[in-house]
Amino acid sequence: MKLTNKTTIGEIVADDFRTAAIFTKYHIDFCCKGYRTIEEVCKKRDIDENVLIEHIEKAKNSSANQSFDYKTWSADMITDYITKTHHKYVEEKAPIIIQYLTKLCGVHGPIHPELHEIHTIFTKSVLDLTAHMKREELVLFPFIKKMKIAQSKGTSLETPSFFSIENPIAKLKEDHIAEGERFRRIAALTNNYTPPNESCNTYKAAFAMLEEFDKDLKKHIHIENNILFPKAIELEKTFEKVL
Repeated sequence: MKLTNKTTIGEIVADDFRTAAIFTKYHIDFCCKGYRTIEEVCKKRDIDENVLIEHIEKAKNSSANQSFDYKTWSADMITDYITKTHHKYVEEKAPIIIQYLTKLCGVHGPIHPELHEIHTIFTKSVLDLTAHMKREELVLFPFIKKMKIAQSKGTSLETPSFFSIENPIAKLKEDHIAEGERFRRIAALTNNYTPPNESCNTYKAAFAMLEEFDKDLKKHIHIENNILFPKAIELEKTFEKVL
C-alpha cells in the first residue's frame, strides 16, 4: 500500500493494525473517524505530515508479529470472528468491571467522586453495546451470510425489511461514535487509566481492565467500520439488479 497524505486513517489501519499504536500515541481516532486523511488530521492537530508518515512506515516495517490481515477475509468470516472474539469479550469482561467499579464507588467514592460518573458511563455503555451486538447478531450478520451464500450459488436475493444494508450500518456507526465519546470521557476521568498513588489492588485492576476494554472496543469498531461494513456494502451491490 502506497502511503500519501491523501490516504485515510482507516485504510492505513486496515492495511496493518500495528499502525493503530501510532494513531493512539497522537490521539487520532482511527475507528469512528477513520475516513479522515493524513493531511486532515495533521492540519487539525498541528502535526508534521512527514513525521507522522515516517512513524507509520516504521510501524509497518517493524519486526513485531503482525495481527490477522482482516481485509483479506470474507465478510461472513469477519462476522464470525467479531461474534466469537469481540462480542464474547464484552459479555465476559463487562460484568467483572462493573463489579469492581461498584466496589470502588462504595469504598473510594466519597474521596474520588469521579468514580460514580465512570460507573454510570460504563454501565450505560454496556447496556447499549449489548443491544448493539444483538442487532448485529440477529439482523446484520445473518443477512451478510445470506448474501455470501447467494453469491456462491449464483442465486437472487430477496429485498430485506431494511431495504438496503446501508441503513442498519448507518445506525451501527452512530452507535460507534457514541461509544467513542463515552470512552474518551472515561479516559479523561481516569487520567488515561492511571490510578491514584498508593491505590489498592482493586483500584489498579479496575483501571487496567477499563483500559483493556477500551483498546478491545477500538479494535472492534475499527474492524467493523473500516473493513466489514465496506465489504458488506460492496457485496450487496452485486445483487442490485435482482433486489
